[in-house]
Amino acid sequence: MKTARQITLDLLIRMDTQGAYSNIILDHAFTQNDADRRDKAFSAALFYGVLERRMTLDYLIRYYSGIEFDKIKTAVVEILRMGFYQLLFMNSVPDSAAVNESVALCDYCNSTKAKGYVNAILRTFLRNEKQIDYGNLTGEAKLSIEYSCPKWLVKKWNSELGEQRAMQMINSCFGRPPIYARVNTVRYTVDDVIGELESEGISAAKNSLIDACIELANTKGIEQSSAYKKGMFHIQDISSQICCKIAAPVFNETVVDLCSAPGGKTFTCAEIMNDRGRIYSYDLYDGKVSVIANTAKRLGLTIITAAENDATKFNPDIPKADRVICDVPCSGLGVIRRKPEIKYKPMKQLETLPDTQRKIINNAAEYVKPGGTLVYSTCTVSRTENDDIVDEFLKEHSDFVPVVVPLNIKGLEDSYKRTMLPCDVNGDGFFTATLRKVK
Repeated sequence: MKTARQITLDLLIRMDTQGAYSNIILDHAFTQNDADRRDKAFSAALFYGVLERRMTLDYLIRYYSGIEFDKIKTAVVEILRMGFYQLLFMNSVPDSAAVNESVALCDYCNSTKAKGYVNAILRTFLRNEKQIDYGNLTGEAKLSIEYSCPKWLVKKWNSELGEQRAMQMINSCFGRPPIYARVNTVRYTVDDVIGELESEGISAAKNSLIDACIELANTKGIEQSSAYKKGMFHIQDISSQICCKIAAPVFNETVVDLCSAPGGKTFTCAEIMNDRGRIYSYDLYDGKVSVIANTAKRLGLTIITAAENDATKFNPDIPKADRVICDVPCSGLGVIRRKPEIKYKPMKQLETLPDTQRKIINNAAEYVKPGGTLVYSTCTVSRTENDDIVDEFLKEHSDFVPVVVPLNIKGLEDSYKRTMLPCDVNGDGFFTATLRKVK
């Protein structure tokens, strides 16, 4: 059986060479390995920690290494990242263990010749009392290395959010996010669900900001719980639940959810409507459509029709709706603490997204009834994908006007456009804009 550090090293090498999604490969690794809960917790903390702090760790490797970074074997780079991370950020790990276990990993990955090299680098760092010398770095360049956030992203958030909010956003990228669920109020009360979950060893607590929102802990095996199988809840971040509150569907209305997968907004809207009316839930991929349909069945929600559809193109078979939700594909900068690798994507990879977002919101407008509501949303914090898209849409669509849906949530009260940072509601970074069709 592999040790926790061996599991972590394998995962990091795979991330480095294959560009996989961190959450998916971690879940897969744990289902394939019989490590105990404590080892899995350590492995997950080390894995995500190394991803979160990669730029800081690489700065240290470059500083202490006598070999050019690009010439260091991939596995050895990951071993050094793990070693530096344990020394700097894992107080529970003795310094001697961090060094010795890193050296031992060289044998595991057939890099025996690197043992002395790894040992020397980490012990020199210890002799220097773990101090990081930033040299001549100042301002945004220093922040970039210190907080492991690309310089372009530091500059972007400073410009768009202001320095204080930008630092809140940068800091929010570390650590694991809370896990939220939405109670299926069509069939159960919040107290029913909390009681059922706690009887199975899963901690659940009411959220003070959103009705029927609960925060979960000790969620291992939750999909095998009786509460899950009974359809008592579905997993959905609080920010996404707030988006549904802003959409504010009413029973007997028609709702279209254009970019629905995995379906959280569809299910919450159905529950808000007390399973009365019609919801048409679409996604580009058939496999994701099946997930939506199967979850709706598990929850016992009967008003949902799930189907395959390209949201960028007009589909005459989609009915006119009272509410249209388009949670468009985006850069995901609001969910970095779920997928730390997102922040290392080159800025150029994100530049094509507004074209797709523009096509979707323009197409979504075609499905809104006169007097109906269009909700545009993303899980990113980026003016070019959020405010600019909505501002441009309003300039080109005189038949739509901004509308403010009141929210009794501090900081999110009165605006038709709302940017939610993780520090605002302890959820994902999120954006919503609410527009009404007047003719």
